[in-house]
Amino acid sequence: MKNSVKKVVLAYSGGLDTSVILKWLQEEYSCEVVTFTADLGQGEELSPARLKALKLGIKAENIFIEDLREEFARDFVFPMFRANALYEGEYLLGTSIARPLIAKAQMAIAKKVGADAVSHGATGKGNDQVRFELGYLSFDPDIKTIAPWREWNLNSRASLLEFAAKHNIPIEKKNTEDSPYSMDANLLHISYEGRGLEDPWNAPEEAMWRWTTSPENAPDSPEIIEIEFEKGDPIAVNGKRLSPAALLAELNTLGAKHGVGRLDIVENRYVGMKSRGCYETPGGTILLKARRAIESITLDRGEAHAKDELMPRYAELIYNGYWFAPERKMLQAAIDETQANVSGAARVKLYKGNVSVLGRKSARSLFNAAYSTFEKDEVYNQKDAAGFIRLNALRFIIGGKARRL
Repeated sequence: MKNSVKKVVLAYSGGLDTSVILKWLQEEYSCEVVTFTADLGQGEELSPARLKALKLGIKAENIFIEDLREEFARDFVFPMFRANALYEGEYLLGTSIARPLIAKAQMAIAKKVGADAVSHGATGKGNDQVRFELGYLSFDPDIKTIAPWREWNLNSRASLLEFAAKHNIPIEKKNTEDSPYSMDANLLHISYEGRGLEDPWNAPEEAMWRWTTSPENAPDSPEIIEIEFEKGDPIAVNGKRLSPAALLAELNTLGAKHGVGRLDIVENRYVGMKSRGCYETPGGTILLKARRAIESITLDRGEAHAKDELMPRYAELIYNGYWFAPERKMLQAAIDETQANVSGAARVKLYKGNVSVLGRKSARSLFNAAYSTFEKDEVYNQKDAAGFIRLNALRFIIGGKARRL
């Protein structure tokens, strides 16, 4: 394939791995390299990535940096949250949901510049290689994909640093041995893997966490916030209407202040092995709690329970990289159908790492105090419950009599 590639679009962060890949592609494939850097709200200045690409010989017109924060929140994070998606009951899918958007944008650039190949920095052990490449092939079944980690012999951090030194690739201090974790950040979360975390018995170091205040050091006074929803999506915080990206950023700030959203799990990767990871998802943790609160009064019991049954399958599809698959779209349509009446507000308390629901209200609420009250009512005949119970127990009654014969 090396001789057939003319132009490749590289998903480029400017870090150690992708900087080495950029140079490696130039050397091994002798092709024109186009870099693409996505701003997903990772909180880093992206201009250094442009400057480094220029230093490595990339033409200015072949360097693309795109602000995808609003699209990420609106078209990827919010639809996923309508499902209340959690992978293996805990993981809020912060990295998983970002990859299909990167793949989509990367393929759009490939089409724009006439590239015949795309490349990524995911390793041959991880989930991201699957997520990226399923995305690429969803848009162009004939695209060539270059995955250097599956081709080269640079199989350690030391070998990458040696390659960088040999080719005068500038590496910031954060990309040297002083940085012990493999991290991925975007508007939804930041993840940590590697080094001491590879022993699941080791507790994460406090210095590892980048976003959130330690719950022990969080404010001693709780903070109460109100989140407004419209047809399943959050639209305002404390009465202030915000864009999707701005709203998620605001919840991140509030949650991080109070130590909300830390997670330490061992998950099952799609390729087969178990992986230990730590995550900070402050805004997403708040949002999930508030969403379930508003759904509790606006969803019918049957659709709420059916939706919860669909959720694990939906979450697994996203985790495994099938965002663009027909079955994910089918499940999304079913989930979105349940959200027509999910409008109203949830009031939650943030305190020492916890999110507690204090109240929920909706003009479309199905909660009817006339039926639910413990006081005297005029709408519910308690004697009706006897027949209801006896009919539901009929099979037990029949079975019990049969066993006595």
